[in-house]
Amino acid sequence: MSAPHPLNQAVIAQALHDLRNGQLRRCKAMGFGEEELDALKHPELVSMLVNATVSWCSVSVNREVLKRLLSQVHDVEREIATVDRMLRLGASTEMVSKFYGLTHQEVALRRDILGLPKRKGRHPVLDEAQDVALWERWKAGVTERHIALTDDMAMLALTMDLAEAMTLPMSVIWSAIRNWIDQGLV
Repeated sequence: MSAPHPLNQAVIAQALHDLRNGQLRRCKAMGFGEEELDALKHPELVSMLVNATVSWCSVSVNREVLKRLLSQVHDVEREIATVDRMLRLGASTEMVSKFYGLTHQEVALRRDILGLPKRKGRHPVLDEAQDVALWERWKAGVTERHIALTDDMAMLALTMDLAEAMTLPMSVIWSAIRNWIDQGLV
């Protein structure tokens, strides 16, 4: 006697589970009709189905849905990488919350996972030389990348690059940039 087909067992197991939990609609959506559902209520018939040597079910793949799901995985991976980069560069919890919707607890957990130290208090304020250097680099970056002052995501990417290049906390750079924009200095 050959081993039962694993797909058959999985389909039957799911249908039995659904039947036990009163989810007839779900069983019907799996392709089971009334006659098949009645048969699944009898253990000897289930045993016969599980041990059948012929294939009695098939699976089809919706390629478009599969592609969309896989692209979502890549988007989530990119988002996690960006959040991690932001935290390593000194972004505030509020920034991460604003751009990616994470709660304070989720940001704290990400910091723990990354092994980042607990933040205490605010980041220091820029001195005059740092402020001038940041202004010059920021203006050049906005011009070079053709960033609109209202494009927060593009501005965020530039802020991360500036934080990395200048070894300044991202939250300090973001605050300075928002202040310049809000004051109409650009």
